[in-house]
Amino acid sequence: AMTPLAAVAIAGARDELPTDSGAPRLLSHPLVAGGALLLAIGEMAGDKQKTAPDRVVPIGLAARFTTSAIAGMALAPRRQRWLGAAIGGVTAVAASYPGWRARCAAMDRWGQTKTGAVEDVAVLGGAAAIVRSAA
Repeated sequence: AMTPLAAVAIAGARDELPTDSGAPRLLSHPLVAGGALLLAIGEMAGDKQKTAPDRVVPIGLAARFTTSAIAGMALAPRRQRWLGAAIGGVTAVAASYPGWRARCAAMDRWGQTKTGAVEDVAVLGGAAAIVRSAA
């Protein structure tokens, strides 16, 4: 849930967001980028714990929608920021289900930690690619 926000905040702090984006100025502050990065790292570490909730619980979906909507808004041109927010939020929620099912199926064979690590690499790679292509 925190990776899209962290990726966009880090890009903003590096002045790598599109110049005509809908990103709020606060999102580009180095403290916000650092805080979002720490939250993303904490979430990734917590996700490997047996007590971690499924990503498809309502609060998790709400968090994914919200942070991805903010990221989508920040990457979209200013005149289309609401469209960017909608695409980011809806995509995050829709992708949660197949990702959750795939990880559940893989956990029986490879365990929670290994499947979580593979998932983290995919999420980080996807977030970096999306931010890079928008810039």
